[in-house]
Amino acid sequence: MKITIVAGARPNFIKIAPIIKAIEKKQSEGVSISYRLVHTGQHYDKNLSDTFFEELNIPHPNVNLEVKSGSQSVQTAAIMVAFEEELLKNPCDLVLVVGDVNSTMACAIVAKKLNIKVTHVEAGIRSGDMTMPEEINRIVTDSITDYFFTTSTWASDNLLKYGANPEQIHFVGNVMIDTLHQNLSRILPPDFWSKFGLEPQNYIVLTLHRPSNVDEEHSLIQLLIGIDGMSNGKKIIFPIHPRTKSILGTTSLELKNILFVEPQGYLNFMYLIKNSFAVITDSGGISEETTVLGIPCFTMRTTTERPETQTIGTNTLVGTSIENLKKVYASFLENGSKKGGIPELWDGKASERIIDILLSQTINN
Repeated sequence: MKITIVAGARPNFIKIAPIIKAIEKKQSEGVSISYRLVHTGQHYDKNLSDTFFEELNIPHPNVNLEVKSGSQSVQTAAIMVAFEEELLKNPCDLVLVVGDVNSTMACAIVAKKLNIKVTHVEAGIRSGDMTMPEEINRIVTDSITDYFFTTSTWASDNLLKYGANPEQIHFVGNVMIDTLHQNLSRILPPDFWSKFGLEPQNYIVLTLHRPSNVDEEHSLIQLLIGIDGMSNGKKIIFPIHPRTKSILGTTSLELKNILFVEPQGYLNFMYLIKNSFAVITDSGGISEETTVLGIPCFTMRTTTERPETQTIGTNTLVGTSIENLKKVYASFLENGSKKGGIPELWDGKASERIIDILLSQTINN
């Protein structure tokens, strides 16, 4: 069985790492399975791509398509053209895509047009917000997927509502949590830990990258000023995404508590998250990690494709209004954080289940 695994952006690298380990474990047991790793180059900043291969012990890609940035259409088209050439040169039995970035959708489409089966890891999640490019990517990818692997029964139910074949849907758990389990003993403080006088629980982690929060410079500045003023004396560590940084440009901000740092590698970033007082973010994936780590998380979005992080975990959806964030955060300071639990099958073994199922499907077919 030959699998082509696609990675394009930071969350993809975290998700493919345990899948590769599960494949290599099967190989060591004498199972006939191999993989080819394709990096589309969607994220090309070293701290957003190369570092993750090194830290998570992922073999360097067999090929980097080097598509880099561009508009949604330009980037998607570039990925499709390059990936088609890749598959024609290196045929496989199955293309495995993860998550919901442009690379996910583009490579799934190319594979299906070449009559290659598609596996989607993290299938079925939905935000209901069609203004999010990721939501389009999810819907299109799931409409042509052959094997669906879901993180929750809620995601599986979404697929059934869309008319997916129940026999193709497999609730396996969360591969991002596999990576977290495999690396918790390896996390380490970033270089600036001592410089900024950081200690467990004395700082907040902030991440912002979604268009609704960062695309308009004035609104972004007002948001940062508002967050800076609500920290209650705690430092706010802000690993600034290249896209957000470019929007701010050379704007001079007089902020007392927010400390801008470069994008962090996985091990440093997880150390920051695990030891933080709280997290303010617009990332869905981070809300999953904070749920498992028991860290209060405030997500600046009006919808989430990961409702289990709210109903079971430690995440609170606060919208995009700084006024509402302040209100919710003030309540948290006064009343403490809500008690959270860990969703079903978020046990670090999702990747092993995925490979076992794929092998059984191949045998049965």
